Amino acid sequence: MPHETPLIATIVIGLVLAFIFGAIANRLRIPPLVGYLVAGVLAGSHTPGFVADQELAAELAEIGVILLMFGVGLHFSLKDLLSVRAIAIPGAIVQILAATLLGLGLAWILGWSLQAGFVFGLALSVASTVVLLRAMQERRLIETERGRIAVGWLIVEDLAMVLALVLLPAIAGALNGGDTPSGPIHANSDPIAAYFDLGIGGVIALTLGKVAAFVTVMLIVGRRVIPWTLHAIAHTGSRELFRLAVLAIALGVAFGAAKLFGVSFALGAFFAGMIMSESELSHRAAEESLPLRDAFAVLFFVSVGMLFDPMTIVNDPLPLLATLAIIVVGKSLAAFFIVLAFGYPTGTALIISASLAQIGEFSFILAELGVGLGMLPEEGRDLILGGAILSILLNPLVFAGATYLKPWFEKRVSSTIEPAAEVDAPKTDEIDVEELRPTTLTNHAVLVGYGRVGSLVGDALKEVGKPFLVIEDADKTVAKLRDDNIETIVGNAANGDILAAANLSGARQLILAIPNAFEAGQIVVKARAANPVISILARAHSDAEVQHLQDLGADAVIMGEREIARGIVSHILSLDEPKPEGILTET
Repeated sequence: MPHETPLIATIVIGLVLAFIFGAIANRLRIPPLVGYLVAGVLAGSHTPGFVADQELAAELAEIGVILLMFGVGLHFSLKDLLSVRAIAIPGAIVQILAATLLGLGLAWILGWSLQAGFVFGLALSVASTVVLLRAMQERRLIETERGRIAVGWLIVEDLAMVLALVLLPAIAGALNGGDTPSGPIHANSDPIAAYFDLGIGGVIALTLGKVAAFVTVMLIVGRRVIPWTLHAIAHTGSRELFRLAVLAIALGVAFGAAKLFGVSFALGAFFAGMIMSESELSHRAAEESLPLRDAFAVLFFVSVGMLFDPMTIVNDPLPLLATLAIIVVGKSLAAFFIVLAFGYPTGTALIISASLAQIGEFSFILAELGVGLGMLPEEGRDLILGGAILSILLNPLVFAGATYLKPWFEKRVSSTIEPAAEVDAPKTDEIDVEELRPTTLTNHAVLVGYGRVGSLVGDALKEVGKPFLVIEDADKTVAKLRDDNIETIVGNAANGDILAAANLSGARQLILAIPNAFEAGQIVVKARAANPVISILARAHSDAEVQHLQDLGADAVIMGEREIARGIVSHILSLDEPKPEGILTET
């Protein structure tokens, strides 16, 4: 090779190893992210063989965080965010305090200083953005009440960590009589605060002022400029320029937010997506950013795996287990009881607590900053990294455990906490916490998805009096279906229990109105196994998707683009037909 190419090598090796081990993990019926983490361990400096550039990998992972939060913002509105502020703000603050106190307790047992325990506990208190959002997206929960609470909670944690990163150098300086270690750590100190020699109170006020200024700029300027830019580019007819505009806005706003206002990349990207969601082109923007978002999100897990030293498990097993217990058990229990205390259902409390039972990128940043400032011993950083890896690995199991234990918790909690809060329970559209009740319909149609296509199909079925039910998981759509007295089963149709509740064995047709061909394929396989003679109709966007669904057992697959072409041709031909004699036209 004529010259060094660390960036290319890191991307290529990272993605190739992630693909190989992700595929193996999927084959073994475990989450692919386990494979991505293993790929990172193999590419890291703690194992023999190729060693990827860790700093480059971390920056590439940050792009994944930006695009992921941008995609979440596209599904949110300011109203959605404000609707959960009553629980997200106090809930996140109390949970951070609880986890920090638990970390302080473990640090005291290990003989560390008070400041070391504070940094250690703070690092254990904040969940990983990528892990939480991936878990929510895989379970199609982002647009539900639980998803909104989790994202709101995440935003508050994000803001708290922004404050922590700014305040830690000031605290270290105060504890050390005004002296802090020299070097790159000064990058975390605000230059304005350093110039004016602001105290801790001044730093807090300055940071909050910057956050408020960023939100104001986005709501006043961004709300006008971003949608206008998208529409202007869309009118050029260039898909390439539109895709570039979406990425430029997502990355540009995130970078500008970090450099000009001192907020995190993730928070900046989230607001960019939330403002863009007000545009009619937001769905197209989400589609254009999806491939890059998924690729860079994979690199995030690879970069996390690169940090892990497997020997930590051998060298410090008991402290590592205690750290893991704080993350998975301590944080989860705190979040669980906080959500219940606000009057939300047990199912919501379990999902929120499971989603927060891990730590990630902010924890690594805090650990490195703490070590650099002399506030945290290197042993603490190793425990944080080890706890992060293990908590991410265990997170799918935590979600599975939450689902399994839900009936048990509901029986024991409903008679104590929930009745006390019932009077003041918040209004919520959380519908799918109800017990799954099988339908009594037979010889009916099962309609999966009630979006733009599914709602039109449903209207047609109602008009002809065809008995049908809908499987849907978006809370707002479910609420509308219930208002229209349409029988609805809430959940993901890829779940076997959901399909069983729809009585597929007694149904005549299964109509898949969802746009995701891969997910539709899973449903086709399970439906065909449940009822070999059921008629399955699906939709697709390409010839390859049509063939894929037909090979899996779909009887008919409608490709939208082909039907549009047929409609255009039919209209053209109708214009060319000769008009019947005797009909006069005005001139």
